[in-house]
Amino acid sequence: MKKIWQSFNDLKIRNKLLIVYMITVLLPIIISNIVFYQTTSDNFIKQKRRDVDLMTEETKDNVKQLIDQALGLSTTLYMDMRLYDFFDMTYIDLVDYIQGYTQVVHQYRKTIPLYNAVQDIQFYTTNPTMLYAGGVNELGGNQGIPLWYKTLEHDGTPQIIVSMEEEGVSLDVYRKLNYFSLYTKYLHVVHFRLDERMLKDALHNASIQGHVYLLDSEDRILYATDTDYLAGEYFIDMAQSSDSYISSQHFLDQYVEDWSIVTVVDEAIYKNELADSTTYILLLGLMNFTLPAFLIIYLSRSFHTRLNNILDHTKHIAKKDFAEYPHVKSKDEIGQLATQINRMTRKMNQLFNEVFKANLEKKELELREKEAQLSALQSQINPHFLFNALETIRMRSVMKNEDETAMMIENMAGIFRNALKWGSNWVTILDEVRLIYAFLEIQSYRFGERLRYKVYVDEALADFEIPNLSFLPFVENASLHGIEPKKGTGEITITISKTVLGIRFVIEDNGVGIPEERLESLRKNMTEGASMGDSVGIENVYYRLKLYYKDQFRMKIESEEEIGTTVTIDIPEQDSKLQAYLKVSE
Repeated sequence: MKKIWQSFNDLKIRNKLLIVYMITVLLPIIISNIVFYQTTSDNFIKQKRRDVDLMTEETKDNVKQLIDQALGLSTTLYMDMRLYDFFDMTYIDLVDYIQGYTQVVHQYRKTIPLYNAVQDIQFYTTNPTMLYAGGVNELGGNQGIPLWYKTLEHDGTPQIIVSMEEEGVSLDVYRKLNYFSLYTKYLHVVHFRLDERMLKDALHNASIQGHVYLLDSEDRILYATDTDYLAGEYFIDMAQSSDSYISSQHFLDQYVEDWSIVTVVDEAIYKNELADSTTYILLLGLMNFTLPAFLIIYLSRSFHTRLNNILDHTKHIAKKDFAEYPHVKSKDEIGQLATQINRMTRKMNQLFNEVFKANLEKKELELREKEAQLSALQSQINPHFLFNALETIRMRSVMKNEDETAMMIENMAGIFRNALKWGSNWVTILDEVRLIYAFLEIQSYRFGERLRYKVYVDEALADFEIPNLSFLPFVENASLHGIEPKKGTGEITITISKTVLGIRFVIEDNGVGIPEERLESLRKNMTEGASMGDSVGIENVYYRLKLYYKDQFRMKIESEEEIGTTVTIDIPEQDSKLQAYLKVSE
């Protein structure tokens, strides 16, 4: 969490304002608009579906009303005793038949126009004395008993029979006239045909943006507002789109049990209607986040421009241009910041003139002093004649077969040869190690069995350049001040290795060690930059390496009396000779 907060603090004010705008304005507006649109569209679709369901139920009620009207008429005839008297009587005289027909059958046929659900009325009878005409038909006879008669119930329950014909579908209501048990001489049936036009009008009157179907118990299409499908086809075979909404209302009456009114609506129509409201929602959302966006951009520009001007001015201050910031007009926090910067600029200019120049002169004097100390050390081992004299003695020793003496003189000559190359302040680690070997060989010759030494060098560092005589003075101190006063055998171990931070030089000895008071004095002098007394060699190396490597140079001295001393030096590997010179020049 702290890292996230720190990353936020590192952003520019303009970016912070944009983030605040996106989180507090843009994102809530987008989410609220999406939720509002989704909720509105869902409610709209649900309301449309409820409307379709209501219209489907209303259509079912209208069709049921037409069927009930026909069934009601059949019940009236079913319970009219005059019909039973007329159809069950044996007629001898035609006049009596015509008189009875006019009083009963003809009267009913005249009332047919009052029943808009009924298209026609027919009677069927097995009475052979009747005249089969004017709506009276023979039941049986030469043609036999028709199939529809076999489906009629014996209790006189009306039956609606669906007939699939070439012209279309017809719905016929048949009912046996057997209500009065006294009239059993002949069989009688009344037949109505439902008006196809009225049934279709009931379907078409539904104000629905879709198609309405009347299905029988087998889901066959009886009537439909969709002209692409023929009567008798199965509804399940119809191809429906994935966006179709189907509303179904079933009939519960036993006469039309499992019949249903089905409405199919393509909901793509509703989605097109939603497109208009979607446009308004998008325009409203665009306006809601455009106006705050312009305001945020305007405010951030005010902050950004003034802060950038102040930042540019501080860059001039960094270049020692202490002119005051001229655009101090506002009194807000940025204006107060500019005022304080001007005050700081004046103070820095004063300090620069009074203190910085004095410190610069002091640093120059100290640098000259270090250079003088370095020259003094050089002058101690520089004369050419010493090298020439040693080389002559070495050659004479070789001629006399005094190999050991010749070897020591060669090592001493090597040390003086290095002194003659003092003009080159940088040498490779390999050259420095050779110099150390030469010195230790001389010391071994001097102390004999009292001195043993080991040198470990990482071969990968052989060609790396370091300041001349960076390590030798510490080897000399270990030999002269650590091993020489010691009683018994002394040992010096030198390790030059590569670490994560750079190059590490470690020299360890088991000599007499450094007294605690003297050790603390050395550490304090290194910390404070004071003189180290008679430790001129170490002091010279320490300040020279400090001068080259600045804060990247580390030196640690650890020692215990009668136990030994360990000196550890860390210098950066990535610094080349040129970089070190640049540091010195700074």
